Amino acid sequence: MGKKVTEALQKLKHHGYKYTDKREDMLEFFGNYDGYRTASDVQEFMKERYDGISFDTIYRNLHLFHDLGILEATELNGEKHFRMKCDTSKHHHHLICKECGKTREIELCPMEYIEKELKGFRIDDHKFEIYGVCYDCQST
Repeated sequence: MGKKVTEALQKLKHHGYKYTDKREDMLEFFGNYDGYRTASDVQEFMKERYDGISFDTIYRNLHLFHDLGILEATELNGEKHFRMKCDTSKHHHHLICKECGKTREIELCPMEYIEKELKGFRIDDHKFEIYGVCYDCQST
């Protein structure tokens, strides 16, 4: 079990949620992939071990993981995608492949320019993502 998965399971326990094999396996799925995945991807992975696992169970757990800050979420092609939350404490954004969901960190933040244009507007948070097709997906 990887460090991120162990920390995620500890966070679940800290917030009063039960440890289950299904939750561990879902977290392992994300811990072994560096990119965004859909609930359908998770269900495909899980159905080999948990025959008849419901889409609702998967989706509820994905949203729980997101609410607890274990997973990040974005929308690609009209569908919610999830990935393991970055373990870096430095501020950054992402370049995301629309084909495979892999991500790359971008350390540049456009907010310093945008804030100058929005005088008098209180910004509480922001998220900056660039979508495209990675080199590997372009080659296939």
